[in-house]
Amino acid sequence: MELFEQIRREFEHGVGTIKGVARKLGVHRRQVRDALANAMPRERKYPVRDRPRLDPLTSFIDAILVGDQKAPRKQRHTARRIFNRILAELPNTPAAESTVRQYVRERKLALGLKHAETFIPQSYPWGREAQVDWFEATVEIDGEPQKAYLFCMRSMASGGAFHRAFPHASQLAFLEAHEAAFHYFGGLFALLRYDNLRRAVQKILRGHQREETARFIGFRSHWDFESEFCNPGEGHEKGGVEGEGGYFRRNYLTPVPKAKSWEELNQMIAAASKQDEQRIMEGRTQTIGAGMIIEAEHLRPLLTEGFDLAAITFPTVNGQGCVKVSTNLYSVPLRQGLEVQARTHAGTIEIWHGGECVARHERCFGRYQRVLDLEHYLDALVGKPGALAGSTPLE
Repeated sequence: MELFEQIRREFEHGVGTIKGVARKLGVHRRQVRDALANAMPRERKYPVRDRPRLDPLTSFIDAILVGDQKAPRKQRHTARRIFNRILAELPNTPAAESTVRQYVRERKLALGLKHAETFIPQSYPWGREAQVDWFEATVEIDGEPQKAYLFCMRSMASGGAFHRAFPHASQLAFLEAHEAAFHYFGGLFALLRYDNLRRAVQKILRGHQREETARFIGFRSHWDFESEFCNPGEGHEKGGVEGEGGYFRRNYLTPVPKAKSWEELNQMIAAASKQDEQRIMEGRTQTIGAGMIIEAEHLRPLLTEGFDLAAITFPTVNGQGCVKVSTNLYSVPLRQGLEVQARTHAGTIEIWHGGECVARHERCFGRYQRVLDLEHYLDALVGKPGALAGSTPLE
């Protein structure tokens, strides 16, 4: 996946020819054409590798590191010391020292066994960096208290921030919110900095290197921006967006906001963000909104076409005039047996047939539920008027 992104960048900003890119990167011209045709390579299945040497030792290593959390800082185990203890205490379960070192490094980062650090003040050029994160808040939707997951992208130069609420922090919502944020700011930042969000990161590797999900890499390649990920447990590395989430929740989501729908809630949030543009941040002389106007001239231009975000399936209409998407049933105005295309977005489900959108429903996040629209059954009710009184779509 990274090679596809490198090929697309080299063609767009470097050599500029298929033959030149193939020669420079040492790949076949056919692979260059595949990368230019689609940011997402064909899906490949990789077997999960077993760890027969390490698995018997993980509980032993974890117990040592958990005990180190209460030990004096200068008397904690090093990876070398743990390896020596394995040789002495578990001689029948050998493992390479490099394997033990890698696992100890990962566990120490996860357990917070680290030294205190000095924090260095930062300054940012216009259009260079924005930080991205989620934060949670309680909201009231149609009279029911619910947990909202709010996506936040904050410019580090101007201090402007985009917020959008979702009922679930899914990858679809994550990517959809990115595109909405790009349009809110009027362009793209050169660099986006993230926490170790599971929507984008599959596995934490060494330092700032991350094994990223294929869909996120394709999205990043399409929009042509760079990404960096914070060290585990180091929230200060993206302190701008961390502070923004708390500020916005305290000032615009207190008391608990009430809305009839998620769409209305996001309209309220957009109005609050617009109001916040009049604020002057500490240490600055201009408003956030004035800074955003200046920064807009330094952002990369938006693309004419967005990334295809929808998850697509092909269900068949059943005898009740519904199609199954995930575990839920959604009504459609089509006859039984037809195969349709279901496009799943962050908040909606669209049903397409014959090149037209024949039904659109608000996405249900429950399991084994039915989402029905009475209009989809009007033709059937003409022939069966007695079924109207007890019909489920009327409820």
